[in-house]
Amino acid sequence: MIKDAYFSETTCVKNMPSHSTTSDDTITQFINCFLLRDQKLLQEDLWVRHGKILDPEKVFFDEKVPADVRVDCCGKILAPGFIDVQINGGYGVDFSSSGADLQDGVQLVGKKLLTHGVTSFCPTIVTSPTQVYCQDLPLLHRSVGGEHGAGVLGVHLEGPFISREKKGAHAAELLRTFTARGTKDVFDIYGDMDNVSIVTLAPELPRSHEVIQELNRRGICVSLGHSIANLSQAEAAVQQGACFITHLFNAMLPFHHRDPGIVGLLTSDQIPPGRTIYYGMIADGIHTNPAALRIAHSSHPTGLVLVSDAIMAMGLSPGIHRLGQQHVEIHGLHAFVEGTQTLCGSIATMDMCLRHFWKATGCSVEAALEAASLHPAQMLGVSDRKGTLAHDSDAGWWIMNDFVLLDDELRVSATYIAGKRVWKQSDD
Repeated sequence: MIKDAYFSETTCVKNMPSHSTTSDDTITQFINCFLLRDQKLLQEDLWVRHGKILDPEKVFFDEKVPADVRVDCCGKILAPGFIDVQINGGYGVDFSSSGADLQDGVQLVGKKLLTHGVTSFCPTIVTSPTQVYCQDLPLLHRSVGGEHGAGVLGVHLEGPFISREKKGAHAAELLRTFTARGTKDVFDIYGDMDNVSIVTLAPELPRSHEVIQELNRRGICVSLGHSIANLSQAEAAVQQGACFITHLFNAMLPFHHRDPGIVGLLTSDQIPPGRTIYYGMIADGIHTNPAALRIAHSSHPTGLVLVSDAIMAMGLSPGIHRLGQQHVEIHGLHAFVEGTQTLCGSIATMDMCLRHFWKATGCSVEAALEAASLHPAQMLGVSDRKGTLAHDSDAGWWIMNDFVLLDDELRVSATYIAGKRVWKQSDD
């Protein structure tokens, strides 16, 4: 934990230059900051050039040049940019609603996410008609992000191959199971999957194992969720390649001491050597009790991935809104399927989830920040360019990992992508 003496009451971002006016060769040195590296907050400077993190020793000894620009961070934290791997929309945009303006909607949400420290995300499409997948998936290209908004790391498809008993807010009439055609069912429903990074499915469905194997072979992360699977079925799915759990505790069998179900994967001894099981947590103060957050984090801290599971009503006023094929009612911080008490996603932002998780679990600042950055990057297999602020001691640089500037209460002051500031807190 950082000593309070190192933090200023003022924003300090106002003293930072606009990097859009600097040349590609400009070396920027961020000073008076605490960097998140290797599970520690270190009082070190961050050197950046060409959108890459430099090894300052190599700059000093090999190039013998000083920094062109120095940015005073006023004792705040520099942490990797947040990655939200489950977000259904926000600010009036529903990623599951097909239409020609979908790309504009994704860009709008991406722009708004910068204010919450999110630099990359996976637009999530809930159970939808086949035509929605066929029309929308080709439009949702991966992107690096920038001033126009957070980057897209691929689409998360949540359904329709899920359990009817644990469908949550998913439309029952659109749910599917696997037939004797196996993986062909998947491509019949989804169509082109080149832009897909994650698929959530229920592992107890017949022929799910061959589907998991095929998706894994294509480099798509398989997540287990909306399921009534027992522990043995969940372990078998992991052995076939599944690597993630969709919103742990929600839309799955509750923990039972004789058969803990999917939750039991957190402490299973049947995980293949060298593999890590990651799991999403909606830490909005509604979907998961603080005691459950503490249990999950204590039992498997390195696998915890914070997700917002935000819906299109994030950032909107209370009332009735649309999510995919359903209507939802917003009451305070609760989002329900219209006319029911069934939760259907969150309206919390990622930085809100981060702060709630940190305070509810009593974990370190470092652990909370890594749950929003490093762990999702590792789960997606992109930790070579996202989720850390490391530099390579041999090569002298590393591909730039986007980063955020935060105060001691983990409030976002500024957001950077590829070394350029793309958002800052108002001077007011």
